[in-house]
Amino acid sequence: MSDSAVRLGEAGELLLSGVLDYRSGPVLRKQGQALIQSSTAPIVVLDCAGVEKSSSVGLSLLLAFMRDAAAAGKAVSIRALPDDMREIAQVSGLTELLAHP
Repeated sequence: MSDSAVRLGEAGELLLSGVLDYRSGPVLRKQGQALIQSSTAPIVVLDCAGVEKSSSVGLSLLLAFMRDAAAAGKAVSIRALPDDMREIAQVSGLTELLAHP
């Protein structure tokens, strides 16, 4: 398993990668929040294509990033939600929230 990371893509996407769990969550939360605040893009695309594995912490990160984007007046879109995160969202009743900007 690789190190976890969040970085800003060329088109303003927030690129998540690695393992999203209780060990990586707090650092990724702070980094992602700062990246959203610094981005000039009108929409935040949360790209999860690089996520290898996620616990409920990954879903919590997405929800926190959605709140950060809303606070900054930006629309949100989620791209490439991994199956494990989708399953957690279904069990938690959050599927619709994640599907709609």
